[in-house]
Amino acid sequence: MGVIVMAIRALRQPGPPDPCRIDCVRGDPVPLRYGLVPGVSLNAALTGPLVEAGMQCGTVVFRDVALSPFRYVMPGPADDSSHVAYFSAPVALMGITRIEQANATFGWADGQPFVHCHAVWVEPDGRRRGGHILPTETIVVAAGDVTAWGFGTFVLTLGLISKLIHAVPAFGGGAGRGVVVRVKPNEDILAALEAVAVGDAVVRGSLGSLIGARFANGGGVDDHATEVLVREGYVRDGVAALDLLVVDMRGEVHAGWLARGENPVCITFDLVLEAG
Repeated sequence: MGVIVMAIRALRQPGPPDPCRIDCVRGDPVPLRYGLVPGVSLNAALTGPLVEAGMQCGTVVFRDVALSPFRYVMPGPADDSSHVAYFSAPVALMGITRIEQANATFGWADGQPFVHCHAVWVEPDGRRRGGHILPTETIVVAAGDVTAWGFGTFVLTLGLISKLIHAVPAFGGGAGRGVVVRVKPNEDILAALEAVAVGDAVVRGSLGSLIGARFANGGGVDDHATEVLVREGYVRDGVAALDLLVVDMRGEVHAGWLARGENPVCITFDLVLEAG
């Protein structure tokens, strides 16, 4: 069975839809800045300082970091009827790949600290591409700076649903200046932001996938599966806005502020909002 794209740019997902369309857990984000240790995997370099600081989950942003070897996948078509999108075959690069911007969700997988990371980078031959970094197989070769917002009062579990990484709040409290959000498939991402924000808020880090993309300036991406990361985002006076880097199924990078009401989630979208 192929992917079915419906008239309202929704994808018919396998299995019954989850009646809860947006998961969210409130808490107080702790800002952290730290350097990446060279010579270890990207996963270890990103998660180690967060674990040491007592964080259980969070979001991470880093730029201008050198990596080698570098392994990644791009968004791809489904390979069977159990999911609507999948990944390309893994790509392995030697030589220095330098990150332009990367956003990562920090949580736990199989009881170990782990990151789900989307990025845009420049490859050793100078080509600019983007996609999903395989963090345990990618090595940091030069120190770089990281900005993170961590939560120490609840756990985020990174698991496999339809063979794609996503984040699921395991438990948490109901108060705080921040909120960790997971938006389910076919929900408009700006409408979801407006639904969960309490007052004005800034989007920290954050990443996900969309069914293509439609930009406020009239441009767009027609691929049914994209991987995206947030450059800037906010909710002001009840109105949400997101400026994204959008990676298509060839690894090509697009960018812009999203059009309202025209950007449904493909598989999942993980967000951290902080009041302000």
